[in-house]
Amino acid sequence: MQKLFRRKKKNPFLDGVESEARTRRVSADRPARLRGPGSRGWAGRGGGAAALVPAVREYRGTTVQVCGLWPFSSGASSPMVGVPLGRHEETQATVCCDPISWFQRAHLISNPSAFVLGKPGLGKSTLVRRMMLGLSGQGVHPLVLGDLKGEHVDAIGAIGGQVIELGRGRGYLNILDPGQAIEVAQLLEERGHHEAAVRVRADAHGRRLNMVVSLITISRNNPPTDQEQTILDRALRFLDDSFDGVPVLKDLLDVITAAPDELRQVALDRGDMNVYLQETRALEATLLGLTGGGKLGEIFSRHTTNPMRRDRAVVFDVSSIDETETDLQAAVLLACWSYGFGTVNVANALADAGLEPRRNYFVVLDELWRALRAGKGMVDRVDALTRLNRSVGVGQIMISHTMSDLLALPAEEDRMKARGFVERSGMVICGGLPASEMPLLTSAIPLSRQEQQKLISWQDPPAWDSRGGDVEPPGRGKFLIKVGGRPGIPVQIGLTSIEASLNDTNKRWHAPAESLLEAAAPIQEEGAA
Repeated sequence: MQKLFRRKKKNPFLDGVESEARTRRVSADRPARLRGPGSRGWAGRGGGAAALVPAVREYRGTTVQVCGLWPFSSGASSPMVGVPLGRHEETQATVCCDPISWFQRAHLISNPSAFVLGKPGLGKSTLVRRMMLGLSGQGVHPLVLGDLKGEHVDAIGAIGGQVIELGRGRGYLNILDPGQAIEVAQLLEERGHHEAAVRVRADAHGRRLNMVVSLITISRNNPPTDQEQTILDRALRFLDDSFDGVPVLKDLLDVITAAPDELRQVALDRGDMNVYLQETRALEATLLGLTGGGKLGEIFSRHTTNPMRRDRAVVFDVSSIDETETDLQAAVLLACWSYGFGTVNVANALADAGLEPRRNYFVVLDELWRALRAGKGMVDRVDALTRLNRSVGVGQIMISHTMSDLLALPAEEDRMKARGFVERSGMVICGGLPASEMPLLTSAIPLSRQEQQKLISWQDPPAWDSRGGDVEPPGRGKFLIKVGGRPGIPVQIGLTSIEASLNDTNKRWHAPAESLLEAAAPIQEEGAA
């Protein structure tokens, strides 16, 4: 009776062989199905079919720490040096990036500069503010040299920076003001640094001359002649030697009108006053328009109301200037850039002499295309201001919408130089861009077909929502970081709760619909009565 209830012991090896044979018979009678739309693996016994594949938890570590996990680890091109921007779009790894850290500490780029391209409303300003806040925590002073929309004012104010307002009736910036260059040059001479003092004075003179020439270029839509520039150069030197105090444009006009011997010599009048008047007549007319409250003169014809400080973050708020005044906007941007870089040069001179601690700055040049379109020769002015960022210890980031904005200049030489802004940048950060931009962009930086498709998909509008919900575009906050020919790093910008309040660029659209209806309700009731 015991034999009837005794279970036969199974041989695991034979049992596996029998299962394999049984699977083969089933496969012979009925072919195994491929994985369906909602499953993974092969159908049938031992095929590994699964309706849901669980997400594998990802960890991150250095090669020294995870080398024992080989081959179950994979590398991701997302360096951990710099300001944390967000998550890698594919691996969800943390992406850290800023031009100063990648140049100074990681040695990943050849110069501390970046160029940002992307359609409006996709988060270019948010990206730049994240870099500014992160670098400020590392001791780098952000300088927003011309905020046309007032987008960076709250962020700079939150970190204790200086807000300088410029506009009609709001603030003035004297382009002939050497800033702190004269006092710093005297201090350097007293401490025995005579060569440094000479360089500071020469830099201040060159920047002031450059700004006067730029204003004349914008006013005429054509640069001044070589002889006019020589006359302006000698007139500025005459003011520095004879004028007591800080001159303004009206003083420069008075010197040219007075016709001192030094100016008559460079004007080549050969002792004939009529020749001098003929050579300076157009120049006087332009300067008269700049000092008489014309389209450019009001902001630049008076003394500076709020001098820039060099020991903290600074933003020039020029949002009060209307967008239709394109010439004035371009002139203000150039003036802010020149004034800002002049202050940086003074700070470097003091640090080189050991009179002040070394300071590094992160310069933001927003809406670059507006300045480039102001007139012929403006590309040269911008190029002169921004080319030496590596040698003066300044990191910079330039922002524009598309490559078409840079290449829409009338002169071919200006277009080539504008494209050089992108080619010379240490890194190029691209947001959503239309397909028509790809040939222009790939002519400056290499992009694979997959990277181009990614950028094109990011520029699509949000999906339709009949309920009126807030649907974000698919490319908002997404950027591709390109360094030379290396594969791009797709990153999704992540914001903290505090940053969300500082990055609201649509404040004037936040009037709730209920308040508008409530304001209109009494009118309707009165009409009904």
